[in-house]
Amino acid sequence: MTLRPALHPVRRPSPRTAADTTPRGAGRSAASRPGHSSRTRHRRGTDRRPRFAIAVTALFFLLLYLPIGVVVLFSFNSQKSLTVFEDFSLRWYSAFFRDDVLLSSLGMSLQVALVAMVGSLILGVALALGLVRCRSRLGSLAGLVMLVPLITPEIVTGVAAMLLFKGMGITLSTGTVMLAEITFSISYVTVILRSRIAALNPEVEEAAMDLGATRWQSLRLVTLPALLPSILASAVLIFALVFDDFVLAYFTTGVEPQPLSVRIYSAIRFGVQPTINAVGTLMLAGSVGLIVLALTIPRLFGRRGGLDLLSGK
Repeated sequence: MTLRPALHPVRRPSPRTAADTTPRGAGRSAASRPGHSSRTRHRRGTDRRPRFAIAVTALFFLLLYLPIGVVVLFSFNSQKSLTVFEDFSLRWYSAFFRDDVLLSSLGMSLQVALVAMVGSLILGVALALGLVRCRSRLGSLAGLVMLVPLITPEIVTGVAAMLLFKGMGITLSTGTVMLAEITFSISYVTVILRSRIAALNPEVEEAAMDLGATRWQSLRLVTLPALLPSILASAVLIFALVFDDFVLAYFTTGVEPQPLSVRIYSAIRFGVQPTINAVGTLMLAGSVGLIVLALTIPRLFGRRGGLDLLSGK
């Protein structure tokens, strides 16, 4: 007798719908996922522009630069009026270049700025080298004292300089302005150069001395060329700061001649003249140009420019 295997019905797989083939949880809508709506609202909140902060910033710059813009605009006014602008003209710029008193004040300001720039560079470079190379407590104390002129109100410095010159019996003149400006500018040069000197590798100087160079030669041929971009940028910045400085020049200047900033103040006390607007515009343009040049000089030497100048990088 032959045994036959039992025949069982074959079950065919039932067709699966598209919803069944979808991975678990993928068929849910994005809005039905837990926590999704809160994350979306949070993302939208972070992407939203801070309108209040933008408005406050715009108002700040408007109040800061609107008076300067008015001065620049009315320096090109064809009429003497300081309230009604009629037509563009270079009348007041021409009047400035024909005024011997203002031109003598301009020459004095340029002279003071040049002398202060050179003097503060020489003393500032030497002071920065000494502060970086000196590892004693005295050097740290000197570094803190060097920062005092930067945090002291300039009017206090001006009054102190005037009292010092008066106490020593020195007559206020162009020389006293130069001495005061040099003293005030040394700290700026030192701050700019100090971190740059600290970033230099001292082994380079040691290698130069191992090759037969003296300490002075290694400083002149190795260190100073490496510091040249920062030195040039410091020079331009100091020139711009000293040229239009008013407070320190006011307390240390004599009767004649006076720096241009002090001369402008003296003229304003008797009424604002359109020529003063032209002078202020020229000083503003010169100062902005010098500062931009100081910030871009490091780029000319293949270094980073911009605000890194202030940190000496």
